[in-house]
Amino acid sequence: MPVLKRNIVLVGMMGAGKTAIGKSLASRLDVPFRDSDAALEEAANMTIPEIFARDGEAFFREKEAQIISRLLDETPGILSTGGGAFLRPETRALIAERGLAVWLKADLEVLWQRVRHKDTRPLLRTPDPRATLAELLEARTPSYSEAGVTVEALGAYSIDDTTDAVMTALSNVSGILETTDA
Repeated sequence: MPVLKRNIVLVGMMGAGKTAIGKSLASRLDVPFRDSDAALEEAANMTIPEIFARDGEAFFREKEAQIISRLLDETPGILSTGGGAFLRPETRALIAERGLAVWLKADLEVLWQRVRHKDTRPLLRTPDPRATLAELLEARTPSYSEAGVTVEALGAYSIDDTTDAVMTALSNVSGILETTDA
């Protein structure tokens, strides 16, 4: 079984599959799975929509960066981040220093099919959530493209298929997975 040497940080849009793929990848590598959104909600004792409503996005992003920093200090594992976490240059630099960012790249149709029935996305609480999602995708793509690895999260792929694609991509990056003879 390969041994994970550095944190893998999954980045990408809401609906790209960061949590599902992260859990699958962590299981496959027998390492901890961490979710920055869940850790932030636990620390704040509030949901993300509540934090956005009470304190605004700037406050949320600052706290999110602090949580990600703390989680990256732990033993190597898989970290799923919120869709906007990788937008901050400081957070991108922190992730690059202490892990490897993997962008789960999904197109607008795939993302829309996955998020359109959920009301837990504060940024999509607009009169035209699909248009908002398209705008977010376009605005965020340049930041996501700075990830060390990009893996296509295709709508036709199962969780296992996408996990396989991530594993293949990781095996091509030096210093991430170490193969043991066990």
